[in-house]
Amino acid sequence: MKKVFSILVVAMGLMVLHTEANAQNKIGYISLNEVVAAMPEAKKADSALVQFRDALIQSAQEKENALNEGIQKFNADSSKMTAAVKEVKRKELQQKLQELQGEEQRIQQELQKKQEELSEPIQKKAMDAVNSVAKENGYGYVFPKEALIVYPPADDLLPLVKKKLGLK
Repeated sequence: MKKVFSILVVAMGLMVLHTEANAQNKIGYISLNEVVAAMPEAKKADSALVQFRDALIQSAQEKENALNEGIQKFNADSSKMTAAVKEVKRKELQQKLQELQGEEQRIQQELQKKQEELSEPIQKKAMDAVNSVAKENGYGYVFPKEALIVYPPADDLLPLVKKKLGLK
């Protein structure tokens, strides 16, 4: 009787260990792009980025217009200027032209910086939700959906993460 009881205790212990081991080996997947796209913060960030881009483009156009006006004024008034004044004005216009030529690159850099600044808290919120859902549901591994070729629909964490974030 004591032997049967010992075997029964060992078997139950193995079953508990097996269940815990299986719970930690659960594998899920999620598309972070789909999570972020569903978040209202992402739509606000996109709108803010478009406004920022438009402001940068408008500023560049104003600089270009100012340069063109300066060139026209220089061409109209240069006959009345001394050689020294012409040289100074010419250098000023060349300086403005060089600044304008680098404007497109500066706009791209500022847009990228602004996009990173706006998307960082959104990405963090999405990742925190994924980690929380994975932990609550016993997923030991979560892969990006875009990296998978074959996957069972049941292990998609998107519905759980959307629910966690209060999204539809």
